Amino acid sequence: MTNLAIIYYSSTGTVDSMARRCAAAGEKHGADVRLRQVEELAPPEAIESNERWQEHAEETADEPTATPDDIVWADAVLLGSPTRYGNVASQLKQYLDTLGPQWQQGQLADKAYAGFTSTMTAHGGQESTLLALYNTIYHFGGVIVPPGYTDQIKFNDGNPYGASHVTGADNDEPLGEDQLTALDHLTERVLKVAAALS
Repeated sequence: MTNLAIIYYSSTGTVDSMARRCAAAGEKHGADVRLRQVEELAPPEAIESNERWQEHAEETADEPTATPDDIVWADAVLLGSPTRYGNVASQLKQYLDTLGPQWQQGQLADKAYAGFTSTMTAHGGQESTLLALYNTIYHFGGVIVPPGYTDQIKFNDGNPYGASHVTGADNDEPLGEDQLTALDHLTERVLKVAAALS
């Protein structure tokens, strides 16, 4: 059985929905799955200023948060972040930045990694966010598993770097069939590569 860790940050719930779809796909393919959101760093007043952010924080308050052990345990890792000015959200970056001891011991190398992201606008920094995320994985010695154009769905969703979604100007566009299928494919592909590595 392949151990799959899905480690992500979500403020208003879009990346959370993407992560949960990946978890369901992982379980469908027989993986042992850990779904973990990283700790929130934003001050309460910032969270309270956005109704969706506040709702999501309350809905996930009792769920386990990511620890270094989750990534050490994993054979395959999916990392999810909304785009922040074309970059990784600080909450996920802070989690990754705490993994120095595990990196020094070689515990993060030779695993299969891939990423997913969301933006409010088309071309809103999705590819640069995924590329920025993968910079960390290079230093880990991880094996980056991009979806490329390895399935017909990639010609529909158009992102060879990972999986992504555009939420729209009102930040309320639900995941469509193309995005859900792309997330399924990304999960299946990272599990397949992880199994080959092991």
